[in-house]
Amino acid sequence: MALLITDECINCDVCEPACPNDAIYMGPEIYEIETALCTECVGHFEIQQCVEICPVECIIVDPQNTETEMQLLDKYRRIIADIPVIDNQP
Repeated sequence: MALLITDECINCDVCEPACPNDAIYMGPEIYEIETALCTECVGHFEIQQCVEICPVECIIVDPQNTETEMQLLDKYRRIIADIPVIDNQP
């Protein structure tokens, strides 16, 4: 599953540099997460770095983008191999 930053975000800037896949970026109002790049840190860390560091706990699992751990690992492998990732690929 990709993660999602809720509108409770205070734009504190700590999540963006914590993301190993550069999936977090500043959106029009709050930080956002690029689903195609979010692996929930699978392949990098045992815990989601942005969730761990967020001071307001506004990063949740995105119910619209559910993926298994195997799918996240496959996405991670494609990212590090610089192969395009397609959203919600089975």
